[in-house]
Amino acid sequence: MKNKKLYIILSVAVLSIVMNLVDGVLTPPYAVKSALKLLLFVGVPLVYYLTDPEERKVLKKMLIPDKKGLALSIPLGAGCIAVILGAFFLLRGTVDFSGITKSLTGDSGITAENFVFVALYISFINSFLEEFFFRGFAFVTLKRHVSKKTSYLVSAFFFAFYHVGMTLTWLPFPVFMAELLGLTVGGFIFDRLCEKSETVYPSYIVHMCCNFGINLIGFMLFGII
Repeated sequence: MKNKKLYIILSVAVLSIVMNLVDGVLTPPYAVKSALKLLLFVGVPLVYYLTDPEERKVLKKMLIPDKKGLALSIPLGAGCIAVILGAFFLLRGTVDFSGITKSLTGDSGITAENFVFVALYISFINSFLEEFFFRGFAFVTLKRHVSKKTSYLVSAFFFAFYHVGMTLTWLPFPVFMAELLGLTVGGFIFDRLCEKSETVYPSYIVHMCCNFGINLIGFMLFGII
């Protein structure tokens, strides 16, 4: 592949736009959306890696866990759960969170009855897909071909932008903007976690813990707990 950095940046930009259209405009059932994301977030990077033996080495390394990175990720992930739940309990008296369940039920067909299965998928599988794509592909791999600053910006910006379509109608606009800022900062932190080890597992652990916290809020909003 001649222009590797162009392929990566365009892929990340286009797929982020596509998923925003899927989430915000087409709104298919959750299973259909998840299958499409799996196809795109795995298939497009694999096309890149399989065309170059050197890039396949990068892929192999990023999928091997790093013990030092994991040791830092576990307490950081626990702290994220505490912050997310703390923010929810602090704001629930002033912010209307009912739009989240209404949007999930109306757009994606997620209900109290199937939320347990959706929560398990989001926590363990969807988190890994996003880390493989936005950290492994858009950061670890991209920074081999562009400056570190550029790889940080591309990965963090599109990670936050990718969430616009799915969360735009969930919360009041000021809270939504704060959420996007938090996702951008989170993207930078995830990149930093992966920078030295060049694996996706440190950020995956923290991302998974963040989703644990969010899903616990979902359980409360759906009246499951």
